[in-house]
Amino acid sequence: METLVPDYERTEMGTIQIAPEVIEVIAGLATIEVDGVAGMSGGISTGIAELLGRKNLSKGVKVEVGQREAAVDVNIVVEYGRKIPEIAAEIQVNVKRSIEMMTGLNVVEVNVHIHDVQFKQADKTEEDESHTRVR
Repeated sequence: METLVPDYERTEMGTIQIAPEVIEVIAGLATIEVDGVAGMSGGISTGIAELLGRKNLSKGVKVEVGQREAAVDVNIVVEYGRKIPEIAAEIQVNVKRSIEMMTGLNVVEVNVHIHDVQFKQADKTEEDESHTRVR
């Protein structure tokens, strides 16, 4: 795999190139569409996962792009209580389908890295209130 995109498609009018950043955004959007994904993760820094907002979708994605193939790594945070293997499998299918449909590239692998679990805010608020009442 090459990290830079060579001439993707040559037509009689010229060449068509798709920047790796475009594929990263497609993968990021396809990932957050999956139910149970709390967000993208920027990776582990100082021991905790950094949860990224919707503006930074491509920051939680790494792609290797060749002339006709792509490999993708996505870094996510899942919602607490969800089945991680099911979420990861759905991400793999959705990312592969989205990239192949939009770019024509063959996606050879989609690696899903779970960096953290996010608890619901409502649960934390109720827990904090219950501790306050006990005192």
